[in-house]
Amino acid sequence: MPASPSPAPTEQASPSASDVPEWHTVVWDDAVNLMDYVTEVLSRHFGYRRSVAHALMLEIHHLGRAIVSRGARERMEADVLAMHSYGLHATLERAG
Repeated sequence: MPASPSPAPTEQASPSASDVPEWHTVVWDDAVNLMDYVTEVLSRHFGYRRSVAHALMLEIHHLGRAIVSRGARERMEADVLAMHSYGLHATLERAG
């Protein structure tokens, strides 16, 4: 009978990129900004293709909000401020 494999030694967990909490930039629906304007802002600021920016705008319009970017907190804070500078209502949200 073959010997069963021994369990792998336990590795010490070291901080990695996957351990860093992810944050989201959320853009909220409002009654002020036109849908074409929101699409243009998302395309211009994030570099999304027009079709992607349009899909995000529809999500904002129909669901009331959409996550428009994900990443490290500092980057998402900058994205929230940028959305505010365009006149959009945006917030920072921790993933999970």
